[in-house]
Amino acid sequence: MTAVAGSDDLTRPQETGDRYHTRVSREPAFIERVEPTVWGDPGSAGMFGAQELAAHSRDGFVQVPDLLTGDEVAFHQAELDRLANDPAVRADERCVIEKSSDEVRSIFEVHRISAAVARLVRDERVLSRARQILGSDVYLHQSRINYKPGFGGGGFYWHSDFETWHAEDGMPTPRAVSCSISLTDNHPYNGCLMIMPGSHRTFVSCVGETPADYYRTSLTEQEIGTPDPDSITAMADRHGIAMMTGRAGSATWFDSNCLHGSGDNITPYSRSNIFLVFNSVENACVEPFYAPKPRPEYIGARDVTPVR
Repeated sequence: MTAVAGSDDLTRPQETGDRYHTRVSREPAFIERVEPTVWGDPGSAGMFGAQELAAHSRDGFVQVPDLLTGDEVAFHQAELDRLANDPAVRADERCVIEKSSDEVRSIFEVHRISAAVARLVRDERVLSRARQILGSDVYLHQSRINYKPGFGGGGFYWHSDFETWHAEDGMPTPRAVSCSISLTDNHPYNGCLMIMPGSHRTFVSCVGETPADYYRTSLTEQEIGTPDPDSITAMADRHGIAMMTGRAGSATWFDSNCLHGSGDNITPYSRSNIFLVFNSVENACVEPFYAPKPRPEYIGARDVTPVR
């Protein structure tokens, strides 16, 4: 059974002044969010219109069709292929290999490995939208490529990114937004991103203490920091599940506290994306709230220099 915030079992973390306690109790809890989703003025200059910002505030996500042109998609797809087949990249600690195969699963801090991705981070089509949502200058908390090849690309279990970033990276509040740019067509059947619309308004605390250096195993298969089945069921019953489908070049912007996940890809059709996480410079990470020490810089950046 899911507890409500304020039960006796959860008083210790509340007394520390942290609202979003997690991984410290025998029971999960639903904690209602108090911060906004769109921090900026709806009329502020940028690529998002007022209706798109309203949708993001309501649902926790908004899709942008054709963020990239066909030529740009082909260019970046070739870059992803180059990186995945570069022996030096595969040997780098920032590269994560699938547990069940020799395929590349993810490459972290990719904007420091690829000049093409670094340019995309600074692209006004991307950067202006991040500033509109977060209402401030932004820095890159995390960048990565996610590969989900056909015939075995592994899924990502239901989770809130903010739960992990709060517990393990020390991100104080959910004032961060992710941009997932598809470089392949996303279908309902090839492991597309799934989000529970409106789930960003509720923080689902998780059970289980964070082990030391947990990132070494969680990047291939996360267990600690994932909601329990009853909590997932309750949230799905409340919000439903939306599938983020669309053609290559489209982008999905979603709030850091959205419950989301994706299934395995057993089709012949690969799914890959560039994943950029922007955090407000006013929401810089501190010491982890519920982990022994911060994760490495390439997973959770601590340099808050604004992206220009």
